[in-house]
Amino acid sequence: MERVTTGVSGLDEILEGGYPKGTNILVCGASGTGKTIFCTQFLTAGIAQCNEPGIFITLEERTSDLRENMLSLGWDLAEHERNGDLLIIDAASPHISLPSGDELRIGEGFDVDSLVLEIHRASTHIGAKRLVLDSIPSLELKIPEIAEFRKTLFRLSSLLMEIGVTSLLTTESADPYEISRFGVEEFVARGLIILSLHEEGSELKRFLRVRKMRGTKHSLRDIPFEITDTGIVMYIAK
Repeated sequence: MERVTTGVSGLDEILEGGYPKGTNILVCGASGTGKTIFCTQFLTAGIAQCNEPGIFITLEERTSDLRENMLSLGWDLAEHERNGDLLIIDAASPHISLPSGDELRIGEGFDVDSLVLEIHRASTHIGAKRLVLDSIPSLELKIPEIAEFRKTLFRLSSLLMEIGVTSLLTTESADPYEISRFGVEEFVARGLIILSLHEEGSELKRFLRVRKMRGTKHSLRDIPFEITDTGIVMYIAK
């Protein structure tokens, strides 16, 4: 099976070389566990190490805030955009920003058809190999009817598989004993990575667990990691 590097030192090692190419991975965790950083590291590593263009779809954070926050880790997303290696689709603002510079107004409802069309168009435009969608709960806020939300989620997942990108989709778990908020996200993904915060004494420590990864042998234990000034670093016991 062809593999795609995760961009996180140590994670490739426990995934038999990386994510299966062209698959969908769900990244789950509570607020503050590092989901956005984890996903951005995947995109920037693909650009810098593998010459693989990427797409970041933000449903939650403004694009200007995303660029500014990632600069603190040494990741200049604006430069990647100028070089044509990265497209950021803004679906968080009252409009969706298209690569052409045009603006697509959402109006009273969220236009899923336009978002799907733009993902396909953007992927073709830069030859994208990697994609991040952050985050699924924000999508549910735009589509409050649960049946329609599930239909949209399956549709997006099918599109990503069809265009062949390796994609990370983030979701939140409000309860530490739940995998995802809506109980459906994990069923549309072929892989599941859980980021968590554990209280040890007076400290909160971060852990990563690979819960599911089809076609891959992997550990099910919690692996500690930290967010440094250069991104996520895992600490794997030898």
